[in-house]
Amino acid sequence: MFRLIKFLQHYFSKDKKLFLSLRNILGFYPQNISLYKQCLRHRSAAVAFKEGADNSNERLEFLGDAVLGASVAHFLFRKFPFKDEGFLTKIRSRIVSRSNLNSLSRKLGLFEMIEVKRENEQIYKSAGGDALEAFIGAIYLDRGYKDAQAFVINKLIKLHLDLDEILNTDKDYKSKLVEWSQKEKKAIRYEVAAERGNGVNRYYVIDLYVDEIKQTTGNGNSKKLAEQHAAEKYLSDKEI
Repeated sequence: MFRLIKFLQHYFSKDKKLFLSLRNILGFYPQNISLYKQCLRHRSAAVAFKEGADNSNERLEFLGDAVLGASVAHFLFRKFPFKDEGFLTKIRSRIVSRSNLNSLSRKLGLFEMIEVKRENEQIYKSAGGDALEAFIGAIYLDRGYKDAQAFVINKLIKLHLDLDEILNTDKDYKSKLVEWSQKEKKAIRYEVAAERGNGVNRYYVIDLYVDEIKQTTGNGNSKKLAEQHAAEKYLSDKEI
């Protein structure tokens, strides 16, 4: 009865169009539509609260990144029962790459729904992938981990990804960035911004500097993966 009441409230509200669009993407009706509104709000369109907090999608993006990584890892672990950790890590990194998430956001129709002020074209280019991670975070809070995992596996991986193409693609973003920097005579360096956890649960946040100006931030469960993520985001933003 509670779900029926919530459905009727959303269906006859000003959010009806968004409500139905989300139903087409998710495969089910959202319960807490405010979460999905927030996941589609880029920081450029956010309203600031006290102590530097705002209502952008960045916190949901942080949560969704973790859920996405765990869901992809689960899928690959079962898909390739005889492959080692190195192989699984590499394929997961390709699936959750910024360029791939940006593409998936467009395929799902999320990109056109993002609330953003296009003041910085470079930042805007990564808004799709950021929103998709936040979207997964919203599903997790709205419906729980099981439904969020099912969305990642069934709606993203199985429906929109060519796994064979991903397996046969070899992208080393750090090497590509080095080649570009040498050609353009730019100095690049990586700096550890944060290090959390310990052992297998260690997590790194890496800042990328170009000519001593901070450009992007990457994250991963190793320094190498975090640096690759930062390099990929920079290359994607600059369309290099």
